[in-house]
Amino acid sequence: MSSLAKTPSPPYYAVIFTSARIEADQGYGEMAEQMGLLAKQQPGFLGMESVRDATGLGITVSYWESEEAIRAWKEHAAHQIAQERGKVEWYLNYAVRVAKVERDYGRIMETE
Repeated sequence: MSSLAKTPSPPYYAVIFTSARIEADQGYGEMAEQMGLLAKQQPGFLGMESVRDATGLGITVSYWESEEAIRAWKEHAAHQIAQERGKVEWYLNYAVRVAKVERDYGRIMETE
């Protein structure tokens, strides 16, 4: 079972990436794993949650301390390569939405 991101008290930011994938992998799985590991190393990264259904529709939400941290991640050289490959090779459609989280609540239990 995947765990939920443990974010700090608001405010913070969420980048919501929704995509519809093509059927063939073409290196997508490996690149997605690499980008997840690289994102975790970026200043201002707070966490990430990601799901994909059997039809290829996926949603990844990454959480960040600031808009500057989001901008730096978007401009990271390796991430730009992944973005370009996504546009050309992996995604039928995609949307990126950036939101400021002003309030949150819930229960996040430790899974480890």
